[in-house]
Amino acid sequence: MNPIAAPSSGALRSQPRFSADVAAALKQAGWHPGRWEIRRAEEWADQLLAHHAPDGVPHSVFPAAVEAWAEFGGLSFELSGGGREVARTPFLLDPLRGLHLPRTLADLGRALDSRVAPLGEERYGQALLAIDEAGRIYSLDHTGEWFLGHDLDQAVSTLVLGTRPERLRAITDLV
Repeated sequence: MNPIAAPSSGALRSQPRFSADVAAALKQAGWHPGRWEIRRAEEWADQLLAHHAPDGVPHSVFPAAVEAWAEFGGLSFELSGGGREVARTPFLLDPLRGLHLPRTLADLGRALDSRVAPLGEERYGQALLAIDEAGRIYSLDHTGEWFLGHDLDQAVSTLVLGTRPERLRAITDLV
């Protein structure tokens, strides 16, 4: 894979990137501004690309996924208790948690009209976290598919703060 450069800091922000509560959870999980583990992200990409479903369906790998893995991959959040609107649950950002689910991700991708890649898991494997080509984040569990945010920053905030995600009913309403 060709390496993807770390995002530049760009213009100065007038607002912090994360709320204090989310920043504290990120710090506890090992994240820091400028974190960029591209080699690890590329290794994950290679492993996913080498794995296919029994019916031959491959994983999708694209820049938004690799960038998310480089900045946040490997972070584990041990959360519990009440959130703002729903219970907070632990989650792990590790795309290999979706290694054996290329068919599930391809099906979601067809519904979204976008490629979808694994991002991690919630509740120790009870839900799969996924990212699409535009960087939007989803959670898939036994009850359905959930929209967590338009980008990983928003999705992490949703999960850490325990705000209610949007259920995917009419997918075109959310994308």
